[in-house]
Amino acid sequence: MRALTIGVAGGSGSGKSTVVRALTDAVGAGNVAVLPHDAYYRDYGHLPFEARTQVNWDHPDALETSLLVEQLSDLIEGCPIMRPVYDFVNYTRLPKPEPVEPRPVIIVDGILILSERALRDLLDIKVYVDTDADIRFIRRLQRDIVKRGRQLSSVVEQYLRTVRPMHLEFVEPSKRYADLIIPEGGYNRVAIDMLVARVRAVLGQQGE
Repeated sequence: MRALTIGVAGGSGSGKSTVVRALTDAVGAGNVAVLPHDAYYRDYGHLPFEARTQVNWDHPDALETSLLVEQLSDLIEGCPIMRPVYDFVNYTRLPKPEPVEPRPVIIVDGILILSERALRDLLDIKVYVDTDADIRFIRRLQRDIVKRGRQLSSVVEQYLRTVRPMHLEFVEPSKRYADLIIPEGGYNRVAIDMLVARVRAVLGQQGE
């Protein structure tokens, strides 16, 4: 049975992770493999730390999407992969990748996944999580300070310098490729339930 691939896109802090968790809980963690696009950030360890902080992390060129496409294709074909692991505190890839086994459902999430045609073409269901900019910014601020060791000033500076402009240029326009747009992210239970029902229906049809 060919794996069902689901893409979950949306701006930084939109609630993509909440949607992914809801899908995983509904289908069963043992049936799901998750590929976060931000695990595929390029390794900038050769640059001085200060130079790494100035990289435009919200531009498609900052990500090695070709590797994600290759590894997603392998999983679809039933082959295990070694997924990169990224260190967001030091802006480098960790030396030890993470093994990922093929599963009936493969979820790819990230802000730019619908802006990349080669990646879109591998996704059976494309979802865009649409959340107001002020809420997204507050969530990103909390995440970067608590989980990634950033300072308030650096988070604000990065948001104004790259996050917002790249969102308007690449992320927002990509929602026209979505099969389903979910306002308010994981708090929209009606949309989540519809998505879960659709995934279960497809899996049931494939299992017949």
